[in-house]
Amino acid sequence: MKCTLCLILSRNCSAESGVMDAFEIKDNDTNKGKKHKGKHDKEKPWDTDDVDHWKIEPCPDEECLLEVSSFSTLFPQYREKYLQEVWPKVKSALKVHAIACELDLVKGSMTVSTTRKTKDPYIIVKSRDLIKLLSRSVPVQQALKILNDEMQCDIIKIGGLVRNKEKFVKRRQRLIGPDSSTLKALEILTHCYILIQGNSVSAMGSFKGLKQVRKIVEECMLNKMHPLYNIKVLMIRRDLASNPELANENWDRFLPKFKKKNVKQKKVKTKEKKEYTPFPPPQPPSKIDMQLDSGEYFLSDKKKSAKKWQERQEKQAEKNAENKRKREEAFKAPEEAQIQGDDKNHKDDIAAMAASLKNKAKEFGNRKSATDEVDAEMYIAASGQSSKKKPKNKK
Repeated sequence: MKCTLCLILSRNCSAESGVMDAFEIKDNDTNKGKKHKGKHDKEKPWDTDDVDHWKIEPCPDEECLLEVSSFSTLFPQYREKYLQEVWPKVKSALKVHAIACELDLVKGSMTVSTTRKTKDPYIIVKSRDLIKLLSRSVPVQQALKILNDEMQCDIIKIGGLVRNKEKFVKRRQRLIGPDSSTLKALEILTHCYILIQGNSVSAMGSFKGLKQVRKIVEECMLNKMHPLYNIKVLMIRRDLASNPELANENWDRFLPKFKKKNVKQKKVKTKEKKEYTPFPPPQPPSKIDMQLDSGEYFLSDKKKSAKKWQERQEKQAEKNAENKRKREEAFKAPEEAQIQGDDKNHKDDIAAMAASLKNKAKEFGNRKSATDEVDAEMYIAASGQSSKKKPKNKK
């Protein structure tokens, strides 16, 4: 009995252990599917709170850069004299950063390159921007500011945005404005230095300001929006940014929305294309051919001169008649204005006027028929009587 009980207990234990193993396997499978944050993080004994991760450690005196980097750019001929005068200042400014520079007057190029003592790897990019700005007529005092870390530059090429040269000049002048007023306003609002020279616009400032300048310049040159409207938007944005209550709100409701008006353009008259024919047009008749057709060619000289004189007289008569007609037009009575009113009243007025005129005519006839005796001596002065004249007052 004892043996049988032991066998039963051992079987039960083995079954329970198998069930437990199965549950453990399932739990492991479920744990594998879940991702724990920081699962693979390990302790870093060298990374303590005393370490300053943002500290810029100076580079050792040994060579920092493995390869030599160089950039070169061409400059126009009219900048040659100015660059030759200013080059010592550029050389001394780049020498501080251990950058070598070279001015080649024969090829018309400027070159900058790193040296063994160059420690900052990004200064070569700044030097490249410096020679680009100098070649685009930026003054040396302003161009040397690009070597600062806070200053960036952007060169916007506007030559290929407009094909027509007249339109290009007008839109470029629109950017400058009268007495450079538009350009000064853009510089104040974007906090950028802007120079428009030839087919490019050079800008220096922060990334945010450069982005605004590029947008304004491209919209102006593509005739999408006038710079004055963009200046108005920038002024509104500046006022809204100064208000702390509206700092976290949407500003679209405050900004003006400008709609482009479709201006009617002149319609270009296109000539209708004639159908192509391989045969040439018929030859027009000459003067002699016309005379042969009319029979004038066979007339004598006297008859020809008589015919010409007759034609001249006919033309002269036509011209005189036309001039006479024009002169007579000036003597024509103007058309009377039509009286507005009832037709009955108008007829009554005419009848009354006619009756009064008849009565007056009768009275005048009666006076004329009556021959009154007129004493002629009343009108004839006597020979003995002297005419009485008033003496003139002598002054």
